[in-house]
Amino acid sequence: MVPAHPGGGVMRTASLLETVPGLDEALAAVDAFDAALAAGLLRPRPDTAAGLADLARAVAGTPLAARVVEAAGRTADGSAGEDDFVALAAARTALLGSVHDALMNRVEEATGRPSGEDAAPATEDRPAVNLLTAARSWLADLARAGWQGMDHDLVAGAAPVVSAMLPDPSMRRLATLLDGFAAELAASCPGAALERVPARRWADLWGRAMLLTLPGAAAATATGTATGRLLPLGVDLHEHATAVQAQVHAVFEPADGSTPRLVRAGIAVPKPDTVVGAGLWQLLRPHMSLLTAVGEGRSMELTAMPVTGEGDLIWSDAHARTGEPADPFVTARVALPVAADAVTAPLDRHPARIAVPVFLEGYSAQQADGAMAFTVAGHPLAVDTDRIPAAGPLTPEAVAASGACIALLRWDAGAYRLQPLAVETTVRKKAVALHAGGWAGGTSDKAGARAEKAATDAVAVLRERAGRLLRK
Repeated sequence: MVPAHPGGGVMRTASLLETVPGLDEALAAVDAFDAALAAGLLRPRPDTAAGLADLARAVAGTPLAARVVEAAGRTADGSAGEDDFVALAAARTALLGSVHDALMNRVEEATGRPSGEDAAPATEDRPAVNLLTAARSWLADLARAGWQGMDHDLVAGAAPVVSAMLPDPSMRRLATLLDGFAAELAASCPGAALERVPARRWADLWGRAMLLTLPGAAAATATGTATGRLLPLGVDLHEHATAVQAQVHAVFEPADGSTPRLVRAGIAVPKPDTVVGAGLWQLLRPHMSLLTAVGEGRSMELTAMPVTGEGDLIWSDAHARTGEPADPFVTARVALPVAADAVTAPLDRHPARIAVPVFLEGYSAQQADGAMAFTVAGHPLAVDTDRIPAAGPLTPEAVAASGACIALLRWDAGAYRLQPLAVETTVRKKAVALHAGGWAGGTSDKAGARAEKAATDAVAVLRERAGRLLRK
């Protein structure tokens, strides 16, 4: 948002549509390396060896340049060691980080909001070096085989490493990543039979895991505390067959009168695959009072709530109490334009991580070939209606008929896209606000109430069956 007058604003969408110099070249170098990784780095073919050279050229002139040239050369010769794979992973991560930063610069130009301060230095941790070495060895073997050469025996090599890491809190981040990564690979074995390889995703997971095997890389940033008023903007719901996560985006106004800033608060829980739709809130609600406040349209008063340097609240109900009514659209019009954006940790700088709260009004919506777009200040901006969850009253039809929208600005498939979190629209000649998280605190809506009841019945049956098994 860029303030146009008190309580209003405009979005500089033109800056989001301009070409970012060097972006296509950086992504092409990443894609070339990903293709080489998919084929395997044990004995690279001439075409895949070219991908290694492209990666090395892309970081020329940076502190990584000489080391990556050496690593690319040895990998092309089939003599690369684990340290060489670490260097290649670092180069790939640095390239995607530069893409992230360039895209975020355009977002800052479009919103006109102040940027947040860099996160505090990481706290010291002392992980078991032997376990980091074991994880790096497995990842190196995986790189040598490639996605097309992996099999169940190779993927199963992660299991003992993960089991040994999980009891150590300082290693749980890497252990969780390796566990999920190995599960995805195992479900796709053997690699030689794959018709389509998710090269970018698996390379992302491989590169991140490889860097996290470096001592100190997984250390958490220093955590501070937040005391003041939390004004929710909307809820981003992520659903998986066995888990669900709700992330609340909000403006935090410090009690000391310092600059307001954007923060996030999230909760993730396991779920049965039979619980879907509005029933998801039953699983999430007991773990976070903030969700009830969101559903009721209220603020929260925080007292010494732990918060990371990246603006993630480490939620504890003991540090929060329900506050006064707070309309998210008032927050979006008044507080959001002056709130500092959250910063991003170095290893998290990736285009897929971009999710910036924005507010738009005075646009027109168009649909063509099943795709929706808002024309804002004469410029089209794609709207990703596929991200609207079924667990709320917000629908693509309501978005198309809306006149104001709170959304997350993302970057996907080579373009900026809007993910609607809430809209102001007209239903039966009455102005209403519809939120993706509108049922988070419960609902009297008929469709939502039916879904909640179905979920209650499903959970009751599962608990009864689990109790019966335990009694046996």
